[in-house]
Amino acid sequence: MAQAQPVSGAPFTTEKRSAHAAGGMVVTNHPLASAAGMQMLAAGGNAVDAAVAALFTLTVVEPMMVGILGGGFAHLRLPDGTHTVLEGQGQCPIGVGPDTFEPDPHAPPGALESIGRKHSLGRAAVATPGTLLAWCQMLERHGRMPLAEVMAPAMLHARQGFRIMPYLSECIADTAADLALDPEISSVFLPAGRALQAGERLVQSRYAESLALIAQQGAQAVYGGPLGQALVDDMARRGGHMTMQDLQGYRTRDREALRSTYRGFEIIGPPPPCAGVLHIGQMLRVLEGFDLRGIGFGTLQSTHLLAEVMKMAFADRLAVTADPDFVPVPVEQLLSQAYADQRRGQLDLGQARQWSAGDGLGQRESANTTHVTVADRDGFVVSATQTINSLFGARYMVPGTGMIPNNYLYVLDPRPDRANSLAPGKRVISSMAPLIVLREGRPVLALGLPGGLRIFPSALQAVVNLLDHGMSLQQAVEAPRIWTQGYGLELEPAFSQATAQALAARGHDILPVSNVGGGMNAIRFHDDGRLEGAACWRADGTPIGVSGGMAREGVRFLPESRPR
Repeated sequence: MAQAQPVSGAPFTTEKRSAHAAGGMVVTNHPLASAAGMQMLAAGGNAVDAAVAALFTLTVVEPMMVGILGGGFAHLRLPDGTHTVLEGQGQCPIGVGPDTFEPDPHAPPGALESIGRKHSLGRAAVATPGTLLAWCQMLERHGRMPLAEVMAPAMLHARQGFRIMPYLSECIADTAADLALDPEISSVFLPAGRALQAGERLVQSRYAESLALIAQQGAQAVYGGPLGQALVDDMARRGGHMTMQDLQGYRTRDREALRSTYRGFEIIGPPPPCAGVLHIGQMLRVLEGFDLRGIGFGTLQSTHLLAEVMKMAFADRLAVTADPDFVPVPVEQLLSQAYADQRRGQLDLGQARQWSAGDGLGQRESANTTHVTVADRDGFVVSATQTINSLFGARYMVPGTGMIPNNYLYVLDPRPDRANSLAPGKRVISSMAPLIVLREGRPVLALGLPGGLRIFPSALQAVVNLLDHGMSLQQAVEAPRIWTQGYGLELEPAFSQATAQALAARGHDILPVSNVGGGMNAIRFHDDGRLEGAACWRADGTPIGVSGGMAREGVRFLPESRPR
């Protein structure tokens, strides 16, 4: 039964229901991945085991979104209350620099395209991947179960196949022209030249063999072993830049979690080169000066205000946010009260304006990503966002392996002398926002979503929906969204025509869209110990929870009589 939204402005009803449990919760953007994670919890594993199992399974059932040759950030809260961020982000190969690609002079504003799509499609677009190494390290450090057991659901679905959902079939159809250029990937997703349809069975035998090799050899199978050799040999033959030196030299990063505050809550997540949480904190600091609850959800004024702070954040992001090993990122300044006051004073509450980077401060990302949110009874919380960047990454398969590489170089700027310009060894910037929110030191919320540049503004809106507008978790993740980086204001259909017209009258260039960003999934931690999981209608998101527990010690169904 749909749940009515209790506040005025942009009326909507939720399409899904949340799940409640006491012993653990797994929320992913595919039911088979959620089931894989829950299988680990049911077998005595913890949230890390569950998250890694879900991620490997997502490489099979969401192959257009995530893979072992991708990148991402995993934000973990440990049972002792500490937070850690394991970064496995893509890295520019040592043979790639600011002059490797020729920028397309005819690209539209905000697009960083190269001539011939050379850094967005095919071997030349691939950055050194970090996901597989990061997942294996996360499991080794914090998990309880062996790699082979955690990978078992993924191997099963790859070997035996699964029935694909409309979401995947539509992604195949959308990218069919590019997929058809590569015989390996087209043989899987375009058999006989026809895009697989919803309900058909997808079997990935060669990928199953690659997963089995990883289960035996660990990450070494790629970072120096036979799978990595297949990857770089193909690169050498087909114009790619990555070498075995890049793979063997790759290292994950342990990053100190970034923290900011909002109305008594602590907002925690990855630091740069992950830009999402930084700019969420920046925007919340500005918004803290307004009575958002009183203004109301989805009203003209609240929508205008959100749009303006988004444009402000994007202006600053473009100027200074990059790999901090290459570009100093002014984190403290962006999150400072003084800077928030300055930017708030520049807001025009009655008219849209163009924004540039703020005084003293020194884009493009694919929307195709995935996210998992997991919590267990022992206090482990995992919020992890992972990607191969564009739909089906670089849109080819490494011959004989079933592996789909990323096209992460597409995120770096082909123009020289920019904060995010291509450079050997530079980490790829990201808008990911795997958040964990605390109050008085205790978790109240964990969430994340795919969506490229739309990730962190969407996560911002979910936080405001919960903390300011008093929405339920399901309402917060499903509520209609907006997005802009300054070129146009995207509105989901729930916003009325009258609101759209009023925003246009204030100078906003209105762009009606079917959806902003991707499928958000989240866990709410209730005061009574309950875990609530929710996923929105923008993906196949599914929460699965576990309650109950083991039998009381010494209990038997029919205990034998004992001699006196």
